[in-house]
Amino acid sequence: MSISWRNRKIAPHNWIGLRAWRKFIQRGIKMYRSLLSVLAVAVIAMVVTIDPAVAQDTDQSVDEGGVFVEGWMGSVDARAAGNGMSADDASFSMEDGNYSVTTGPSVTYWSSENEASGSYTIMATFHEPAYMSLGGHPHPYGLFIGGNDLGTENRSLLYCVAYGNGKFIVRGFSPEPFRMNGDRQEANDAVDTAEGEHGPVTQAISISVSEEKVECSINGTVVASYATSDVVGEGKLKSTDGYYGVRVGHNVEVNFSGFHAMK
Repeated sequence: MSISWRNRKIAPHNWIGLRAWRKFIQRGIKMYRSLLSVLAVAVIAMVVTIDPAVAQDTDQSVDEGGVFVEGWMGSVDARAAGNGMSADDASFSMEDGNYSVTTGPSVTYWSSENEASGSYTIMATFHEPAYMSLGGHPHPYGLFIGGNDLGTENRSLLYCVAYGNGKFIVRGFSPEPFRMNGDRQEANDAVDTAEGEHGPVTQAISISVSEEKVECSINGTVVASYATSDVVGEGKLKSTDGYYGVRVGHNVEVNFSGFHAMK
């Protein structure tokens, strides 16, 4: 006697082995489907976890943006420009001597009238009315010096900016980014911390340039000091002479006043 299965003749003594083989395959398929289900849940969990941070790191466009201060210009970073963004995706305005910035992509603002050389100090007081109001993590703002070839691919500048979490960074472009105080934000007791979630925070920032050194002060304390020779040269500033202005990180709302330079 023989048994017919899918038009094939299988001897009785092979039927038990065949059933075992089929069970083995079915068990493998179930395990495979279970694994896919676990992986799907893990992927969904990762997306839910990562997505807010990704959104926060994405340059948002400001409605009806642009540079509305006479004589001033703005330039976004290369990555934002490569994504088709411009200073029109942020907003820069002034009323009664107080400047207001809402970004958007990170923006550098300057005026052709604001140029300094030799020894000088630039300063301004920045006020973030609602810390992290446009994102889930801190974004910086501050001043820059040594601006040359601004608005072009060959720009160079050095900036010192503060965060509302008590930290700061000193970095620049030439035209590629360079870092003066490490890869991460540096904490300093002089840098003010916001008064709770979405609370206000104020930072008085200045950059002083001399023949010997370049220093950044925040709230009256020098937080970073470099030999001038260390900030000028290949891959750094073309010169400490040049335009000075304001640097604001992406997705942040900040006001500033008292912006000026002195010898």
